[in-house]
Amino acid sequence: MRCYALILAACAASTLTWSAVANSQPAAQAAAVEERLPHISIQAIGEGSPVVLIPGLATPRAVWDGIAPDLAKAHRVILVQVNGVAGDNPGANLQPAVLDGIVADLHSYLARHHLGRVAMIGHSMGGLAGLMFAKAHPDKLDRLMVVDTLPFFGVLMDPAATAASLKPTAQMMRAKIASAYGKPADAAAIEASVKGLALKPESVARMKQWGAAADPRVTAEVLYEDLITDVRPQLHGITTPITVIVPWSDTAFGEERTLGFYKRQYATAPRVSLVGIGDAAHFVMLDQPEKFAAAVQAFVK
Repeated sequence: MRCYALILAACAASTLTWSAVANSQPAAQAAAVEERLPHISIQAIGEGSPVVLIPGLATPRAVWDGIAPDLAKAHRVILVQVNGVAGDNPGANLQPAVLDGIVADLHSYLARHHLGRVAMIGHSMGGLAGLMFAKAHPDKLDRLMVVDTLPFFGVLMDPAATAASLKPTAQMMRAKIASAYGKPADAAAIEASVKGLALKPESVARMKQWGAAADPRVTAEVLYEDLITDVRPQLHGITTPITVIVPWSDTAFGEERTLGFYKRQYATAPRVSLVGIGDAAHFVMLDQPEKFAAAVQAFVK
């Protein structure tokens, strides 16, 4: 099965010609103290049991604006942002192994703040980082939610793909995206890159702003690593409960077919449950904020 919206989710950045611009943070997040690590920055709000939120490729922590304030009423909300995504300094993210660096930084932060076991929610690339964290540090993770994340995105480009077979294509995409650094923004390229990733016009408008703020060198490296990372062989060993949020729409493949595809991808995970959210594309938290918030509240409880 080839899900068009998800192919775009994995590959949209291949046509980017964006340049970094300043990003404005929401007032509630701007008031939080930011802690910078080599690969990520973190803002923490609220008090209570900790919930870690990891955004997807080229996406700032503002993607969680619809759920973070309510979560903070009963939880310590750890808002992650990859360095270089929102017009800030890319830090260590101009070098390889960014995904491993995100996992390491998160582990260091949780240990330093003595936060114990956490609930973690990751969107797209952030969900892949969450799966990697669950494999590397199961003692630190109580439960994991992945939002429109596959254990190997390569299956969307070729059902028979492997990390090795996809590597030349991923290298080409990385070089193309990185070459856009410092060049004027291309409105047509931005429009093409976000097409299909959200259904609502207002959702698309926000995505354009976020994408324009991301450093294409960071986007290039993270996309490359995302495309060649295959955690399917490790799924059977991840004992952390995994909730997979699956957006679907009748204009694509419908609920039954889409959920069936995801069920097959996670078939070897011993503790996994799928939650479908209809009339939504990849940025489900923007297309269906109320349904998504309800799913998150059920997850953290």
